[in-house]
Amino acid sequence: MQNQEITDFGIKLIATVNGIAALLHLGFWIFAFLRLPRPSVVETEAERVDLIVTYGLGVADLLWSVPLLIVGCFWLYNGREIGWLAAQMANVLYWYSFTFILIRELNAKSIRFGTLLFSPFAMFSLWAAWYLWQVRTMFY
Repeated sequence: MQNQEITDFGIKLIATVNGIAALLHLGFWIFAFLRLPRPSVVETEAERVDLIVTYGLGVADLLWSVPLLIVGCFWLYNGREIGWLAAQMANVLYWYSFTFILIRELNAKSIRFGTLLFSPFAMFSLWAAWYLWQVRTMFY
């Protein structure tokens, strides 16, 4: 019985963190898109390219990460297979995007607010992917 309670807690924790992450991603990018200038009004080429990359990351987050995090929140919490799959896919997206962002920012010697905000979620995703793999027989 105790193992089942631990498993239930782990699944609910991942689902809850995914829900919080989805809301933060959504709010962060809405705020960013409202505040960032259009790339066409930026004068220097380097700043324009940096801004275009930021826009690209934001659109990708809104198209892929947010929906996967939402599905991974609701349906994982209810023990559905699609929730397990979506949560795993969201974890992998964190690894991919965070690798890109860290390489970009470390080379630019500039760590941005969004990187600091989402770092705990990227770290959590390492454990969450491992944990979900350990309990995959509950779903499949």
